[in-house]
Amino acid sequence: MTVKLKVEKVSKIFGPRPKKIIPMVERGDEKTDILEKTGHTVGVYNASMDIMEGETFVIMGLSGSGKSTLIRCLNLLNKPDAGAIYVDGENIVEYNTQQLKQYRQQKIAMVFQHFGLFSHRTILGNIEYGLEIKGLSKEERRKIAQHHLELVGLKGWEDKYPDELSGGMQQRVGIARALANDPDILLMDEPFSALDPLIRREMQLELIDIQNRLQKTIIFITHDVNEAFKLGDRVAVMKDGKVEQVGTPEEILEEPANDYISEFIRDIDRSKILQAEHIMSRPYGLLSMKDGLNVAVKMMREHGMSSVFVTDRQRHLRGIVTIDDAIEGIKQKKPLEEVILPVVNTVKPDAYVQDIIPKALESKYPIVVVDDDNHIKGIILRVHVLASLIDDNGDNSVEG
Repeated sequence: MTVKLKVEKVSKIFGPRPKKIIPMVERGDEKTDILEKTGHTVGVYNASMDIMEGETFVIMGLSGSGKSTLIRCLNLLNKPDAGAIYVDGENIVEYNTQQLKQYRQQKIAMVFQHFGLFSHRTILGNIEYGLEIKGLSKEERRKIAQHHLELVGLKGWEDKYPDELSGGMQQRVGIARALANDPDILLMDEPFSALDPLIRREMQLELIDIQNRLQKTIIFITHDVNEAFKLGDRVAVMKDGKVEQVGTPEEILEEPANDYISEFIRDIDRSKILQAEHIMSRPYGLLSMKDGLNVAVKMMREHGMSSVFVTDRQRHLRGIVTIDDAIEGIKQKKPLEEVILPVVNTVKPDAYVQDIIPKALESKYPIVVVDDDNHIKGIILRVHVLASLIDDNGDNSVEG
């Protein structure tokens, strides 16, 4: 993957003489002590990370961790006091006024927590706003705005006003307005935190769907670890202005960098984070349609299995054969095709464990992980599902 945005040793100190404060941070002075002694606030210190093109990169942390300060450095609403930020290889910290204007208009857009919609403009008018600033004709910006309105599922609401929409719908408008400018990078500063839990979940799924279609570089801020791990391809965890760890959700769950990270993720609902591809095992002992029942019995005996999955020559899933049915079929001289049980529980690699649990509990056979072409990618036993819900200390981490 290509690095789209590179943050290199970025620091942001709030106060009249920020550069004089950096040595205090370097020697390990606490953020609260610096504030008390100098009146300066450490927003971000020495932050470094690479953000890949097309990924959803989540920055998470508690209130005061520096996550919102950092995201505002990425569009220079906060200009760093030290360090560099490279976008497509150019250090935007060195941009002049004209370059910065072009960067904000053409490459980057932001979705805020509190929507920021214009109450006097219609929904379509709100989405058109950035295009109007760029000087596009009325006809052209109307066409683009309509497309993005439909993209976020609000077709038919063009002529409504913001106060006629629910919170979730207003946030959809905010996302559509940001996407209408076709930015390479989309910044999202806790965009769903003001929504109630049900709408928040719907918006998370909506964002995943939009990202699957558009493949934008998304940088998403949240204080919710479950949200971070659900949305993020990779996650950065911040504390007191410093980046404590960067990794995939699975990497952070399995190898927390320090005690703070361990505590931060202790109560996480793993069933909402882990996916089928994280818990599946290799699809050993696959039977081909060209094989017979004697081969099936031999395979099950060798592997100590009571059933075996059947595929065609292209490894498309065809069904399952049990040891009892295979032995009975041999006695009755039946061909393999007449013994196959076609009903098998399947899931996609990106299915979440919380959605797999009911299938695992009700199914007599392993669950098969298949791709969009019905190729077998792996299998999931009930023990895999149960083991995924237990953390390294043996504590059940499922909520409620």
